[in-house]
Amino acid sequence: MILGALLAAGTGSRFDGGNKLLADLDGRPVVAHAARTLAESSLDAAVAVVGHDREAVERALPDGFGIVANPDYEAGQSASVRRAVESARERDADAVLFALGDMPRVSVETVDSIVRAYRELRDDPDAPGIVAPRYDGYRGNPVLFDARYFDELASVEGDTGGRALLASEPVTWVSVPDPGIHRDVDTVGDLRALQSDSTSDRG
Repeated sequence: MILGALLAAGTGSRFDGGNKLLADLDGRPVVAHAARTLAESSLDAAVAVVGHDREAVERALPDGFGIVANPDYEAGQSASVRRAVESARERDADAVLFALGDMPRVSVETVDSIVRAYRELRDDPDAPGIVAPRYDGYRGNPVLFDARYFDELASVEGDTGGRALLASEPVTWVSVPDPGIHRDVDTVGDLRALQSDSTSDRG
């Protein structure tokens, strides 16, 4: 069982226009796009870890999307990672794929490629237990971690996720034709750039 965990609890302090996850992009909140990617993928289940503006973020999610509350969201992303790991353990998950609520342009096909790569390799004890995407030679999100890393993920601190494991552990890299793995919304300028891209695509 592979669980998708959408990290959507943070305050987004660099964004000057309110909660970035609730900002409008193509007529829907940013977080709704990110959640829909997981909901429409081949993941076995998906949850959103919520905290800041919890009720509003929950309303933006697709119907039936799982909810995991993170009351310690002000402690940084690591608190959300720990809550996601707890949820994965409760479900006896083989792996968890971490996605970010402020990355609305990741494609369903990218998530499916990561999941497929993991499923193809998980019976090989020598295969890496981490699967991550690359676009144009650079890594991005989301990233999948096998259950063998749950203890280490549950011990991370501060505003960090699994970056240290990506640097120190073997990784299966999946090349994807998806610039969305690099596109997040940290500032109002980031959002405007995505809005501009949408306008260009429609044109």
